Amino acid sequence: MSGGGTETPEVCEAAPGGGGGGSKKKDSLGAAGSPAHLIIKDLGEIHSRLLDHRPVIQGETRYFVKEFEEKRGLREMRVLENLKNMIHETNEHTLPTCRETMQDNLNQVLQRLQAATDSVCRLQQREQERKKTTSDVEPSLLNVEAELLCTGDDGLHLAHCL
Repeated sequence: MSGGGTETPEVCEAAPGGGGGGSKKKDSLGAAGSPAHLIIKDLGEIHSRLLDHRPVIQGETRYFVKEFEEKRGLREMRVLENLKNMIHETNEHTLPTCRETMQDNLNQVLQRLQAATDSVCRLQQREQERKKTTSDVEPSLLNVEAELLCTGDDGLHLAHCL
C-alpha cells in the first residue's frame, strides 16, 4: 500500500477435514511433493493473503505512527523555535525599554512625592505657628467667653470691638 514494509504473511497449511485426525488423510494424499499437497499449500497462502490482513494493517499502522511522530516532532520544534525567538526578543528589546520607562516614571514619581512631602512639612509648620500664636491669645478669649456665658449677654458688642 503506502510503504508499510514488506512482510510475508505466515503460511497456513490447512489439511482437508480440518480436525485433529489430519495425519491419516495426509498420508492418504501422498507424499509432501504431491500435486494435492501443493494445491492445499497454495490455497493456504491465498487464504492468508486474502483474508488475513494483520500484516498489512500492522505495516500501515507502523507507517502512520512513524509519519505522525515525524510531523509532530517538526511541529513541536517550530513551536519551540518560536518561543525561543519571543524570549530573545523580550530579553533584548522589550525588557530594556520597559526598564527605562519604569526608571523615568519612577524618578518623576519620586520628585512629585518629595514636593508633596515638602508641602506637607510647610503646612505642618504653619499650623504649629498658628497654634502657638493662638495659644497666647486663647486665655484672654476664654476669660471673655466665660464672662459672657455667666452674664447671659450674647457678646455682639464685644465681638464687634475685636
